[in-house]
Amino acid sequence: MTASTLRRMCWVFPDRESTRGQAFWQPFFWDLYAEAAEALGMTWTRHSPDAVTVDATVRGAPRVYVDDQLVTPQDTLFITALYSLPYQSADIFNQYALYAVLEQCGFYLPFPAWTSMIGNDKLATVLYLDGSPIPPIPTIRVGSGRDIGKHLYEVVLPNVSFPAIVKPTGWCGGGGINLARDSEDLRGLASLAQGGDTTLVVQPYLGEGTIDYRVYVIGGKPYAMAKRTPEAGSLVANASRAGKTEMFATVPDELAEAAAYFAEKLPIPFFCVDFLHDGERYWFSELELDGVILPDGAADDDRSIQKDVARARFAAYRDAHTAWLEESGAAR
Repeated sequence: MTASTLRRMCWVFPDRESTRGQAFWQPFFWDLYAEAAEALGMTWTRHSPDAVTVDATVRGAPRVYVDDQLVTPQDTLFITALYSLPYQSADIFNQYALYAVLEQCGFYLPFPAWTSMIGNDKLATVLYLDGSPIPPIPTIRVGSGRDIGKHLYEVVLPNVSFPAIVKPTGWCGGGGINLARDSEDLRGLASLAQGGDTTLVVQPYLGEGTIDYRVYVIGGKPYAMAKRTPEAGSLVANASRAGKTEMFATVPDELAEAAAYFAEKLPIPFFCVDFLHDGERYWFSELELDGVILPDGAADDDRSIQKDVARARFAAYRDAHTAWLEESGAAR
């Protein structure tokens, strides 16, 4: 393999964070990412979609600028995992359109656009990865819109086991997750979702104290794991909801074996798979393409595992970028 020419990683991320959000996320992982990239001789920066300008006036030789700096497929890659939280909804088309433009301009994308389609919709995830050796959580998808009051979705209610978890299909971070104890609760949640054109998924509730395990898959191999335990009475174990996080450098055999299936289906340098354990068995829950590399505040104050995972992630990007250049001939 030839020497890497990658110098810059640009994360395409909607510029809609509040001042409070920016203050929270900056030390949580943005500073960590910049530090990990610097240790590998690269830079990591984040940019909104409108920061990218493309000059295609010369046929066959498009020129791409980030802010006012020229970048090339040889020295730059773009991180293009879709973000679609409610306040980012106006950016969804701009994100996808830019992904297509960058691909046509010859840039390597660790997250091709099709992977965002699979990873962003929770039912699409379950259907695409239905062959998982750890079974996926049974899922029903309910669209919302002007006719939600007609209750046409109730055709599937006989297959819903109450109590049920009801959550947005394209959000992350534990947002919007609710417990529906009966069909009337579900109707109320569906009517609220109408206000934001939010599509929902309905899944069985696995019970209080369900543990969430996130496996980090890097270079096609399970690399590390985060165990997330919910706060008493909480439906989710996310750090943003006061869940307790523990990081481990090893992955249990059952989850490691399942990771081999996911790596085959998703030939990309980095992604996360979330599993839930109900006290008796594991369930495949979600795919997180750009899953947060979580800090372990309980036992790892120096964040050594978190830093190691970030460096390994970016090293995998660099290696995949070099291999892609060689295969495409773009390195010459």
